[in-house]
Amino acid sequence: MTESESIQQILASCRTVAVVGLSPKPHRASHEVAQYMQAHGWRIIPVNPNAREVLGQRAYASLAEAAQHERIDLVNVFRHSEEVPPVARDAIAVGAKALWLQLGIENEAALAQAARAGLLVVQNRCLKVEHARA
Repeated sequence: MTESESIQQILASCRTVAVVGLSPKPHRASHEVAQYMQAHGWRIIPVNPNAREVLGQRAYASLAEAAQHERIDLVNVFRHSEEVPPVARDAIAVGAKALWLQLGIENEAALAQAARAGLLVVQNRCLKVEHARA
């Protein structure tokens, strides 16, 4: 499946997104993207060990903790590229359908691992931009 096809499938089938690295600070890209997706009907699950709540939603310290309370369709990552492998492993472990690495974030090994596990994968793309384009 091409990345373009993965994007289309994610936008068509995912509605609950765990945002790893979601900042409570409105000027941060993670906050802007999550707020946009929330305004378009997506359920946002903040994953940030340093926050209690973001965008009116309870924040979780980890994907594993979030998955104990919520079903996660998509894991959207706002972390440094070298920090992606454990997030990819957690996305697989919690049964997410897809892993999305935001603009400027790339990790081929982590993406390959997620793809082998059956997840749809996208890297170095902005979820907000792709949603607005669709």
